[in-house]
Amino acid sequence: MSTFQTLKPSTLSRDAFVAAFADIYEHSPWVAEKAFDLGQDAAINEIENLHQRMSDILLSADHESQLALINAHPDLAGKAAVQGQLTEASTNEQAGAGIHQCSSEEFQRFTELNDAYKAKFQFPFIMAVKGSNRHQILAAFETRIHHSVDTEFKCALAEINKIALFRLLTL
Repeated sequence: MSTFQTLKPSTLSRDAFVAAFADIYEHSPWVAEKAFDLGQDAAINEIENLHQRMSDILLSADHESQLALINAHPDLAGKAAVQGQLTEASTNEQAGAGIHQCSSEEFQRFTELNDAYKAKFQFPFIMAVKGSNRHQILAAFETRIHHSVDTEFKCALAEINKIALFRLLTL
């Protein structure tokens, strides 16, 4: 089990806890609020335990809340990325995957895939990009665009939970 390097969650007030974990799930502080409300025991000082708690909260949420959280995520290599309007975490994640190094043709392909994906699924393509490069991301995009809506919705939630774990591991 991994412990947090910069804080001890079980000792935080509700406000401090929510402030520390509000953006673990993109623009969705309700996950951190519910995680705190489940109680502050020593187990949440271990990253994997807090992640499991937060993952369970997301997976047990109603469909509308899940969809809102999915829709809070930016497009990969989308306008927000190009214009520098992403959260710090999203900027770092996309840069780490080399998305900022895309050629104009690759940016065009990302745009086409983002548009087609959103038209089909009514939410953005979500992928935990840490450890991937832009070529792997485009390949995943090309495969996943052929999934059913239900399969892709579940995939998006799983990818969001992976992103959350990566973010928790930085704290």
